[in-house]
Amino acid sequence: MDLATKEDLMSLHIDQKVEKSKLIIKEAIDRYGIENIAIAITGGKDSTMGLWLFKLVCEEMGLKLPCCMFIDEGDVFDEITEFVNHIKKLWSLNIRILKNSDVSSKVNGIGEEVQVASLNETNQKALQEMGFSEKSFPFVPDSTVCNHLMKTIPMREFIINDGIKALFIAIRWDEQAARKDEEYFSPRTNPDHTRVHPILHFSERDIWIATFKYDVPYCSLYKYGYRSLGARCATGKVSDIPAWMQDLENTPERVGRGQDKEQVMDQLRALGYM
Repeated sequence: MDLATKEDLMSLHIDQKVEKSKLIIKEAIDRYGIENIAIAITGGKDSTMGLWLFKLVCEEMGLKLPCCMFIDEGDVFDEITEFVNHIKKLWSLNIRILKNSDVSSKVNGIGEEVQVASLNETNQKALQEMGFSEKSFPFVPDSTVCNHLMKTIPMREFIINDGIKALFIAIRWDEQAARKDEEYFSPRTNPDHTRVHPILHFSERDIWIATFKYDVPYCSLYKYGYRSLGARCATGKVSDIPAWMQDLENTPERVGRGQDKEQVMDQLRALGYM
């Protein structure tokens, strides 16, 4: 953390917040080299803002955007797929789609049981790592087990296989209790790399202010009342009015997400989840 307090950073004007994020991105490029960086994208408002900021920095520095990492957790909204394809064309992105096919190939739909014995060694070890000892589990992409298998495991393999030293992830301090103490640069193990969080100091309101001020594209689901996007089976509307018109300051952002996962975010973070 720099010398400014979290409260100081959260209270900056939106233009100053943008500049702060750009400084973090530039520092990361200097530390790790553009060729050793990847950007995690989800199709959500935060990751799109982080990607847009990285794009600004690359344009200023005369660099090509590094590859983007998109995780297919097994139940992606069609609107998210369409949006990701849109920004891929708009910004000429190189997007790597990650999916744990060993798990998803064992079922035909949400809620079906996955037999642990049918999984490969990597996935069985991942279950042991989290203390799971049952013979099967339901395929529910936003559950604790599936978050680890469908997101963290393919992400680990991507980091190792592509030699990634720094992974950019657009989380915010005010987004979720497990993220309130995150740092801009967060060293991780298993595998060794650094998570870089360039928009920690943005609030949910800031994201929408910046989105409209700088004409940053966003997924159409936000128009219909969704505030935080995840797996389709575990994401609901918070309201019928657009996200940016809701009472963002006094109502929980992630109340429409699967609450079982929300309650174990500290455990998932310790396992390597974003």
